[in-house]
Amino acid sequence: MIHLMSEKITIVEDLYKSREPVLEMKAIYFMTPTAKCVEALIADFKPKPKYKAAYVYFTDYCPDELFNNMKLYCAKYIRVCKEINISFMPQEAQVFTCDNPEAFQSIYSPHCQDKKKKTLETLADQLVTLCATLDEYPGVRYKKDSNMVNAKTLAELVDNKLARHYEMDDSGKKKGKTQAQLLIVERGFDPVSPILHELTYQAMAYDLIDIQSDTYKYKSKDGAEKQALLNEDDMLWVKLRHKHIAEVSEQIPKMVKEISANKKQPDGKITISNLAQMMKKMPSFRKQLTEKTVHLQLAEDCMKHFSNNVEKLCKAEQDLAVGLDVDGQKVKDPMRTLLPVLLHPYSTHDKIRAVLLYIFSLNGTTDENLSKLIQHVKIEDQREFILNWKELGVPIITSSSIFNRKPPRRDRSQEEKYNLSRWTPVIKDVMEDAVENKLDTREWPHQSECPAAWNGSGAVSARQKHKASAQDERRTGSRLIIFVIGGITYSEMRSAYEVTQAVKSCEVIIGSSHILTPTSLLDDIKVLSKGPMEVFTIDERSNA
Repeated sequence: MIHLMSEKITIVEDLYKSREPVLEMKAIYFMTPTAKCVEALIADFKPKPKYKAAYVYFTDYCPDELFNNMKLYCAKYIRVCKEINISFMPQEAQVFTCDNPEAFQSIYSPHCQDKKKKTLETLADQLVTLCATLDEYPGVRYKKDSNMVNAKTLAELVDNKLARHYEMDDSGKKKGKTQAQLLIVERGFDPVSPILHELTYQAMAYDLIDIQSDTYKYKSKDGAEKQALLNEDDMLWVKLRHKHIAEVSEQIPKMVKEISANKKQPDGKITISNLAQMMKKMPSFRKQLTEKTVHLQLAEDCMKHFSNNVEKLCKAEQDLAVGLDVDGQKVKDPMRTLLPVLLHPYSTHDKIRAVLLYIFSLNGTTDENLSKLIQHVKIEDQREFILNWKELGVPIITSSSIFNRKPPRRDRSQEEKYNLSRWTPVIKDVMEDAVENKLDTREWPHQSECPAAWNGSGAVSARQKHKASAQDERRTGSRLIIFVIGGITYSEMRSAYEVTQAVKSCEVIIGSSHILTPTSLLDDIKVLSKGPMEVFTIDERSNA
């Protein structure tokens, strides 16, 4: 609001709510080009105007029909009508979403096939506005897979819409391809990453703690309800979010000690109650301490879950996901890894996650074996958690003779620092291969011609020459944009930052329809087989 006030904008209101007319004021309309929004705008000026004039800004291309409607009823009040390409949500510095979790059902539910094409069209339009905002005209590639055809469809749509967009550019000249590449892939391409228990701070917190709309709620020592927003205004969060929980737990108390040392506090064990005492005594440190208190609390919460049961689960999960044990020995019998998890009193949810990792490790299991597992976990009435993965193109039931071979992974044994965090999201391999121009064109066909920087050794040589690491300089290099149909995980978001850090000549941006947590994904998978009416009744019940 402060920034808006300085531009002399005194009121911000919701377009759909009833508002008092203010005839002496002009109104800026910032809205999506939908019939609902345009009707609300028309209602503001017909029969009587609410404002002196309208300045209309659409987040995307406005269809002619809506534009003509608007012209018909309120042309004389409209001073400006502009389409600004921004129908996506910038989530973090290198992460965007289309703010559309419903896309998952529309694309993957067998009951929503009529909605699928429209949903992919909308996502394509949103991706075009992303490219336009970044001023990029990328070469488009997609992951080819006979079980997953949505990536190809979306790649075609985006490519055609980009060509149209840059033909009708304001400047009147046709834009050529820029040094950017857009890769489109489906969620089923890596089912493991969203199911594993992650131990890096951000991913772990969103998995184990109920954080809604990026807001962490906690109780302070005096029992008061507190909440903190986890976003990029919190510099400590930005600094810590991709670190392993072991490092976070070590670093925060150290930071608190530094502050208390500045204030000549007697040393001692740092606890929440000591902090409360310190905060009373020194108002000047309050802000710094509040930030650190939030993270001390959040890290403590994460560690509580970790030591209760996640630690034991992680070893089995990592062995199943990586296919090797801590010593680098091949896991010969994944069932032996899974059984102790099933026999231990973990939550049903955790057991389902382990069973899924077991099935993914084998690229599918037999019908008979699956029935035994479902009985073991006692989810006979909830088998959709497992079976519905087939809608994403992930093999769940296969006849024993045709277990597919898994694609080879990069050897990262030298990078591994923590035994319980040996898995790397598959998308990180893809990012590195793309930056080094090693993506196989048979697996990643080009939808459109590829910019020169990506068709030879361009990216690699840029990588070797580059010296400065300032963010602005990095932008002079090329961009790799990755879009995952069906949601991205926090560990995949982290990978984009890690690859950008390592390869200074290329900025990696990742996005999707929405961001996933293991729980939200499993809930979405479960309702895929339900008809639209059934899904509706479930939502009604949870709201009630």
